[in-house]
Amino acid sequence: MPIAVDIDVMLARRKMSVGELADRVGITPANLAVLKNGRAKAVRFATLAALCEVLECQPGDLLRWEREETAGREPEALAQGRSEPLSRSDDGQR
Repeated sequence: MPIAVDIDVMLARRKMSVGELADRVGITPANLAVLKNGRAKAVRFATLAALCEVLECQPGDLLRWEREETAGREPEALAQGRSEPLSRSDDGQR
């Protein structure tokens, strides 16, 4: 998923447990775990605002965008701007 969730980073900075955050935000620990582990399909603005209020942070401290197509690509392909690595043919040449 191109949106990375950094709630665990903010929890560590604030020395707060998942259970405490869930209680203070008003969501279940299970739903917070879904969000924290990047499995959520959406997040309500009210929930995001409550997370930011409790953690004393900005939304950008909790969420960041990552380019999806760079996952799993070879560094050489990335450096040369190719989306796919070169493959070898049956005769061993590129």
